[in-house]
Amino acid sequence: MTAKSRTAPDPPPAAGGLAAALRRVPWWAVVTTAVVLLSANFMTEPLRDAANFQPVTEVSLAHSAAYLVLAPLCDVFDTLSLMTVPQHLAIVVTLALLFVGWRVRRGWRRGGTSPVREARAVVFAVFGLLLFYAVGIVVPRPMARLVVSPPLNQALIVVDFHSHTKYSHDGAPWFTPEANRRWHRDAGFDAAYVTDHRTVQGAEQARRDNPRIAGEGTTILQGLEVVWQGAHVNLLGAQQTFSGLTDPNLRDIDDKALTLASMIPHHEPVLIFTFPGMLRYLHPATAPGTPGVRAIEIVDGSPRGLTDTRRLRTTIATIAAADSLALVAGSDNHGWGYTAPAWTLMLLPGWRGMTPDSLAGAIDDAVRSRGFEATEVVERRVANTGRSTARLAATVPLVAWRALTMLTDNERVAWLIWIWGSVLVGTAWRRRRAARPPAA
Repeated sequence: MTAKSRTAPDPPPAAGGLAAALRRVPWWAVVTTAVVLLSANFMTEPLRDAANFQPVTEVSLAHSAAYLVLAPLCDVFDTLSLMTVPQHLAIVVTLALLFVGWRVRRGWRRGGTSPVREARAVVFAVFGLLLFYAVGIVVPRPMARLVVSPPLNQALIVVDFHSHTKYSHDGAPWFTPEANRRWHRDAGFDAAYVTDHRTVQGAEQARRDNPRIAGEGTTILQGLEVVWQGAHVNLLGAQQTFSGLTDPNLRDIDDKALTLASMIPHHEPVLIFTFPGMLRYLHPATAPGTPGVRAIEIVDGSPRGLTDTRRLRTTIATIAAADSLALVAGSDNHGWGYTAPAWTLMLLPGWRGMTPDSLAGAIDDAVRSRGFEATEVVERRVANTGRSTARLAATVPLVAWRALTMLTDNERVAWLIWIWGSVLVGTAWRRRRAARPPAA
């Protein structure tokens, strides 16, 4: 053997070493970090006026320490909760196409696959997607809370005009009246109407546990979701201030009873037009002393309600202004999810010292007398893909980018910690696995 043959082998070419090093870089983390940091240059306020899309200054979103610790999860689940039905369908289609592309590439790199293996992969993928949605819908998590800025925090009240409890036929079985109160408290509501279907049991139960004075805690007020003139409407004060206006099943409003109850000007029953629904069934009150709708939802928090109210947003605002209807928001919460899509603001000086019943009367009076000027609806912003096929196809990047631009600095830091913490955990796990002795 020659001297040359006894020397150490030549080092690999520099290019090969660089390629190996690049393969070890966690590119998903690098790209995600770059996007999270880049989006900070395009920061957008997460709240806006639902009617004119202008920024709002009297309120802001607050995040608890628990929310910030779980920021990536909370932000993703919040974003999903604010999306319309077509956007959810677009996400599913996009994920399905990405899954097919990944499986084809994987099979090509491994020299083939089998129908059984691919069927198993499909089952796991579908189960994983359903599980992810189920966690976002069912598992409790910290909520983003609306905070009113001083000095308006003494006179401005935050109201939800549309929510449910387990006593509705479609309410979550765990969504008790007190769970409803906690949900609204955590979202920053001062008062919320329980408007169950065909029953006031949940509202009555919650009212018994109301604070003595409205300013001492989240106050639950009574309502009922019923049908009138072909539309779903919320009747405020049903079976309390106004009783006997519906059929015995508490499903439909009796026209004659409503007409009689509306004859006294400025004391008419307050009806709120709700979504999902069709505007051709909207019948506004024409004058004091006449029956009719006196408020309309411009945001409804159910997936179908979000779809309708975003599609008809300009039309709703125009009709409300022309007929002096108060614009309101309804979470339409049945116990599923932990994201408030919008809040109704009302200027009611002295409301903090009112009893719950007096507060309900003051809200009714404001809606009747001030109409369109009685309320302001503040909504959480999300990318609106509209009905354009191209924009719907790009739902994932459009919505993700918009969500990232609305992160606070603290949320952004939490995202970076999660990204690189995941890299460190993954690296440690792979090294530990590689260090295991081979099986005998």
